[in-house]
Amino acid sequence: MNGPDPNTLFPITSVERLCFLKNVIKNPNIIVGDYTYYDDFENVLNFEKNVKYHFDFVGDKLVIGKFCMIASDVQFIMNGGNHMTDCISAYPFAVFGNGWEGAMEGKKYPTKGDTIIGNDVWIGHHAVIMPGVQVGDGSMIGSYSIVTRNVEPYSVVAGNPAKPIRKRYDDPVIEKLLNIRWWDWPADKISRNLESLTGNDIASLEQCR
Repeated sequence: MNGPDPNTLFPITSVERLCFLKNVIKNPNIIVGDYTYYDDFENVLNFEKNVKYHFDFVGDKLVIGKFCMIASDVQFIMNGGNHMTDCISAYPFAVFGNGWEGAMEGKKYPTKGDTIIGNDVWIGHHAVIMPGVQVGDGSMIGSYSIVTRNVEPYSVVAGNPAKPIRKRYDDPVIEKLLNIRWWDWPADKISRNLESLTGNDIASLEQCR
């Protein structure tokens, strides 16, 4: 037994509200790893609609790792929603053309870079991830949180703006987990070691073969 096929759209038979996300993505600037799932109350095709202000001409990417768990109505705000804040008017004159094209000459809209979600990250219902945020491996984001800053690995964050609630493990254990990188194991190794992965014995995980 090597687990479900990551190329399956609906990994749970007859449940079409939960998909392996990479199989519904069409935008080349959204990159999703194997086994990451998305649950949507209405239609899994809503995911890309919830990636807001993601314009091709900006070029920023949304990168999501493996084995992530993304709840319905999670939104990602991308850099296309940014406006200039260091000028008299924040209005985007140039995008409307018709003689206004030169409004951005010598200027550029602010960008915070790609939005990167690590591996084994759980994002709760209706959470919002702001542009350029990096969420570390093994983190958990509470429902209705608005994440405006980077999240350290194996942290639990919640609120508006999201703040650290606690670390899931102490720092030496987190370092071990980040070195183990179980999400990069081949499927057969994961299948052999499910008991360790669903337990809390780090020493057992380190001995997995």
